[in-house]
Amino acid sequence: MSLREVTAGCKLFTALLLILGPPAEDRHTGCAHALEQQEPAARGAAELEEVVFVIQSQRNSYHARRGVQRRAEILQQAAELGQVVPVVLLLHELSAFAGDWSILPALPHLSATFGQSASWFFFIEEETRVSLAALLQVLHRYQVHEEWFLGKRLHDSEASIIHHYAFSEDPSSFGYPDPAAGWALSTPLLHRLTERIQHGSLKSDFTIDLKHEIALFIWDEGKGPKLTAVPEFCTEPRANCATTFTTYLPNCGGSVSKDDVFVAVKTCQKFHRERVPVVKATWESDAGFLEYYSDVIDASIPTISLGVPNTERGHCGKTFAILRRFLRDTGPKADWLLIVDDDTLISLPRLRRLLRCYDPKEAVSLGERYGYSLINHGYSYTTGGGGMVLSRPAVSRIVSSGCRCYTDDAPDDMVLGRCFTSLNVPITHSPLFHQVQWMAEHYGQGAFLQSSSSWTNKLHIQMTSE
Repeated sequence: MSLREVTAGCKLFTALLLILGPPAEDRHTGCAHALEQQEPAARGAAELEEVVFVIQSQRNSYHARRGVQRRAEILQQAAELGQVVPVVLLLHELSAFAGDWSILPALPHLSATFGQSASWFFFIEEETRVSLAALLQVLHRYQVHEEWFLGKRLHDSEASIIHHYAFSEDPSSFGYPDPAAGWALSTPLLHRLTERIQHGSLKSDFTIDLKHEIALFIWDEGKGPKLTAVPEFCTEPRANCATTFTTYLPNCGGSVSKDDVFVAVKTCQKFHRERVPVVKATWESDAGFLEYYSDVIDASIPTISLGVPNTERGHCGKTFAILRRFLRDTGPKADWLLIVDDDTLISLPRLRRLLRCYDPKEAVSLGERYGYSLINHGYSYTTGGGGMVLSRPAVSRIVSSGCRCYTDDAPDDMVLGRCFTSLNVPITHSPLFHQVQWMAEHYGQGAFLQSSSSWTNKLHIQMTSE
């Protein structure tokens, strides 16, 4: 029985005593004893009914299943604690808008639907494990009528292009949450953010590094709170953790075959001697099928010319030619197409292990997900610099849909994203793909991220966690 229920019962009993007289003093003493027994737990923990859990799930079938499993674990744990069943939401089910993954578009719905009954909104990833008892103890430390932004604190160790060189004079002064450890917003803060979203505008149309951009939006140039570091929000298990994290590279039962992945490397003549040799010396030997696509034929590599001239900006014309070539009757019947730039370094064995989790009969667009104008119902896309993985059904749907490049030098990744959005094909995110070069200390995962599925040498960022 909760403190709230005990208190209500005792108030009713006291009212009856005033009407009927005092003969039941021993019962009054028993009621007081019940309150005394309940108070220590109440002082040390919040109530689960005050917390809305938001699992940052995705529409892809594999990720949707993982989200459902995580929700079931939370509800089972709540039942074992004997508490009221909490609200546990799957982010991809909140609305038909696929851009809810960027969180900000979803806040007005959360505020309107749950803002009157909840004190906290707690966001976790599909692989984040939560100890409900420990989490409630943590949340009880913070006054619910105040604005709080809680999480495991990350910070840049040097100014980075992906964060637009924010806080370049002192990069470590600004903290942002590690999503794998979970992060929380108090209801007063969520209400104020909702007001800003509904009546204001964002400084950028692009969503690139969600965790950093959310922290910047909340901070609002000093008008809002900075992230409060919570030591119990963990990624690696240790004493007193309220959350822990498993892995971004799940074990779904072995790896797909080399022959199941067709690798398309985009290059051009000026990089034949500079970049292609690096690919050949590192990861080319791990590919079952690999072709280099250039603006000229070079038999020494060899390269294939698709009849599309090289462009200095986007490579939409070349990419769509690759998609059509992948579907040709005379080519290998691989389940997956991987499109990479000639300066992308990738671990194909790790990619093949990851792909075992996905259904090759499903339309899948997989990589590092970015967004354009999501607050205004824009679209998501897989950034090309980190590599784009497409299932054969996804390639077939986009080629047969009539989607086209408006120019050969249009940004291929954004055009593909817009087309997939119109076709209702979800853009599936994996943190194992990186547009920037990442270091092992980012999330404290050691060699796991140091040899992650993909990174490019175009950009560079270092981050550390506290």
